[in-house]
Amino acid sequence: MERKKWRMLENNPDVMNRLAAKLGLSSDLQFYDVYSLDEPELLSHIPRPVLALLVTIPLTPAWDRNRKVEDSDKKAYTGSGPDEPVIWFKQTIGHACGSIGLLHSAINGPAVEFITPGSDLAKIRSDSIPLDMEDRAEMLYSSDAFEIAHKSVEQSGDSFIDNGERDGGHFVSFVKSGGKLWELEGSRMGPLDRGSLGEDEDVLSPRALEMGIKRIIKLIAQEGGESLLFSCIALARRE
Repeated sequence: MERKKWRMLENNPDVMNRLAAKLGLSSDLQFYDVYSLDEPELLSHIPRPVLALLVTIPLTPAWDRNRKVEDSDKKAYTGSGPDEPVIWFKQTIGHACGSIGLLHSAINGPAVEFITPGSDLAKIRSDSIPLDMEDRAEMLYSSDAFEIAHKSVEQSGDSFIDNGERDGGHFVSFVKSGGKLWELEGSRMGPLDRGSLGEDEDVLSPRALEMGIKRIIKLIAQEGGESLLFSCIALARRE
């Protein structure tokens, strides 16, 4: 049987805010455009602390090589249960990377406090906690609520393409949980611990950016790679 394949989402605040609301994230939070990683004045519109970053990054040859080397010695992920530092989903639905990135951003770290009780998001989170990697992926694959939410926004955004493909990249979520920066992407071997953050450091802090998205930018630059065109949005309180 052919596996599910959806239309890829656009990584912009309007699309992700609508998807988050459909699933059951409180309207007290919203996504904001991140216009710069280096100029504080271009980040002043984003309330702090930032609870998650959702980034779309093209899979350049340099990043692809780095990912394969990093994943080569990793065994299948075995995390599950209430002591799991973050909830991570293996992606088994084609082009669902945007919706899974939204899930990773909303059900981990401080954003959990803003999940509406009894919502689809609350159920997905609670159902996933005791499951292992494969059962968790199957649960999400079979979730009607998750599919309905994704399809409610798949034609949204500024660059909808009717054949279901976008000239995009990999959706990566960066969250802070347990004092660490986590890189979450459904096509990796599991969640990636990128290092410790101080109590006063959020995912948009200079240190988090260096360990996260800037790490990818630098490895491409060091190999003389192409200029990296990426999209980044931040989840924070609504002003």
